Amino acid sequence: MEMAMTKTRFSFLLLFLAVLAALSCTPGRPQEPASLVIMDARIATLNPEQPDAEALAVVDGRISAIGSNEEVTPCIGENTRVISLRRQGLVIPGFIDGHAHFTGIGEALRQIDLTTARSWRELVDLVEQAAAETEPGEWILGRGWHQAKWKQPPDPAIEGLPLHDELSRVTPDNPVLLVHASGHSCLANARAMQLSGVTSDTVNPEGGEIVKTGNGNPIGAFRETAQGLIRAALRESLASRSPDEVESDLRETIEMAASECVSRGITSLHDAGSSFELVDLLKEMADKGDLKIRLNVMLSESNSNLKRRISDYRLVGYGGEMLTVRSIKRLIDGALGSHGAWLLEPYSDLPASTGLQTYPSDALRETAEIALANGFQVAVHAIGDRANREVLDIYQDTLNGDKEARWRIEHAQHLAAGDIPRFASLGVLAAMQSIHCTSDGPWVEEKLGAGRASEGAYVWRSLLDSGAVIGNGTDAPVEDVDPLKCYYAAVTRRMENGERFYPGQCMTRMEALQSYTINNAYLAFEEDIKGSLETGKLADITILSRDILAVPENELLETEVLYTIVGGNVLYERD
Repeated sequence: MEMAMTKTRFSFLLLFLAVLAALSCTPGRPQEPASLVIMDARIATLNPEQPDAEALAVVDGRISAIGSNEEVTPCIGENTRVISLRRQGLVIPGFIDGHAHFTGIGEALRQIDLTTARSWRELVDLVEQAAAETEPGEWILGRGWHQAKWKQPPDPAIEGLPLHDELSRVTPDNPVLLVHASGHSCLANARAMQLSGVTSDTVNPEGGEIVKTGNGNPIGAFRETAQGLIRAALRESLASRSPDEVESDLRETIEMAASECVSRGITSLHDAGSSFELVDLLKEMADKGDLKIRLNVMLSESNSNLKRRISDYRLVGYGGEMLTVRSIKRLIDGALGSHGAWLLEPYSDLPASTGLQTYPSDALRETAEIALANGFQVAVHAIGDRANREVLDIYQDTLNGDKEARWRIEHAQHLAAGDIPRFASLGVLAAMQSIHCTSDGPWVEEKLGAGRASEGAYVWRSLLDSGAVIGNGTDAPVEDVDPLKCYYAAVTRRMENGERFYPGQCMTRMEALQSYTINNAYLAFEEDIKGSLETGKLADITILSRDILAVPENELLETEVLYTIVGGNVLYERD
């Protein structure tokens, strides 16, 4: 009898443990109902040990289970939100934009959108319309023009750039500042130049150029650091605002940028250069739960300021993994489209110029030493082949073989063939933007010539094959912040005219997705918490309307974001 009772108890215990295991959505742990469950889905996890799944569960902002419908169903509780996808679309790790200008995205939404202008005349018309609704004396701001994308060149013009006369005629009472799509040059009207003190006698600042006529008169175009002459006058006019007004404007800009990002499926963003003061505000917003996407912020402060204050600003995973600051941003040259990229040989269409070095090499070496001493990453904007070589040389001298520092080159758009394998050999990460290739492609050969363009322009395939790690992004607001347009560019290299820009350099679809997720997490030392969908990682998830790994190429740009989820919270849902 006693032995029979023991067997009965033992059988009951086994049955109880089996039921408990069946009910548990996390093996080895008691069941905790999920706040969110995604079911009946096609999930690309980007976890090589479990590349595919059909369901996942979220508890406390992290993935608590991922696998089959049967394995995840027990996680559903009374208050669980369940998203059933009926095997439609694709679930992926949340897009991470590896290089964008966060507040710039918001600021661009508050200015005249000049990306639609297809001629100088159309641009002037847009500004004239804005002037009719602007009080005299107020600045008129716009962004996004690109002379290479105009249907016909302006006439008259200097080096392809318009003279300010027409613009000044329609805006006699308002200063005007119109930033190039690249951000590396600007146009100003007569009133803005007057307020800035720019005359025929004004000399070029170091690393910049005031474009002038043959008799020395400024035409209203300013390259690279010369833009600072106009921006100084803008800052002076804004100085009358109260601190509360300044903060209110900045908060609104941040909120607009965040809303724009989450509507495009972006859950994290690497902000390519911000001040101590902006970090202070972002930290305050993170404390209050007002920061909606995760930010990895690069500091853009002088070496002297960094020496005094850098130790106070190193943040890793602050505010529940919402804010990280562990990088320093520098720019050693300008942009290819504005003839500001620093080249080894002269421009094909401007033989007198090899571009501009916008930051001294000695100062960059000092920045590198500051970073090394304080556990910071260095991220340097380098577009031209000369600029990239200079940065690689400085990194090589400073790091002394340390491949774990994960120092970055932002853009790496045009490389000399001999420098391509140096990225992998030095452990330097290439933070590139696929959309720049197809956006710039129609005029790149004009600037570089066919030989240089084929050898070193936007050479993702060559870098990947050499063993380099590539992150991806948009450089927004230079380009649209939409990751899907960037993904399409990465796998097709198809330009607006239908032609492909050296298609042998395409990424595969999986490589392109990795470049926008797990690779960008790696670029920020965050691959252990994001970039793939795995148990224990942050529940940052993007749900797409189509399977971008499988649909025909012509359907990629028809894909829409259905849901954007940050930390298990649905921040965007398509109507």
